[in-house]
Amino acid sequence: MDAILEAKGPWNSDQITTFLRNTTIPIRVSSMGSAGPIVQSLWFVYSDNALWCATQATSVLAKRLAADDRIGFEVAADAPPYRGVRGTGRASLHPELAEKVLRQLIARYQGESETDLSSWLLSRLDKEVAVRIDALSLATWDFSGRMGS
Repeated sequence: MDAILEAKGPWNSDQITTFLRNTTIPIRVSSMGSAGPIVQSLWFVYSDNALWCATQATSVLAKRLAADDRIGFEVAADAPPYRGVRGTGRASLHPELAEKVLRQLIARYQGESETDLSSWLLSRLDKEVAVRIDALSLATWDFSGRMGS
């Protein structure tokens, strides 16, 4: 199990874990490539001190992470009160875990009922990879006290 390397800000490890497990907004990830950084939004689940996402094996993100495993990310709402978690980590690609992770993501963001979107996502499993982000270095912020709940 990978441990959080470093966490700065007002939240302790338990608060960070609770936020990441209970927040169902997409994670914004940033990867580097020869043309510079890009930011993409993905569904995520937090498990075993790692952030898990899924993407197509042929996606720009998967190709960039295969070449350079460094990644930046942020999980934060766009509406007050502003609070969240951002940081850096190392990403690894796991095609053998794609179905497991994708099903977890669908349950988390779409619910247990089958939807047109969940059916479409599962129809592309043969090209999907799970993305594990670990070796996390985190920073938190929480302006709830100043902005109200």
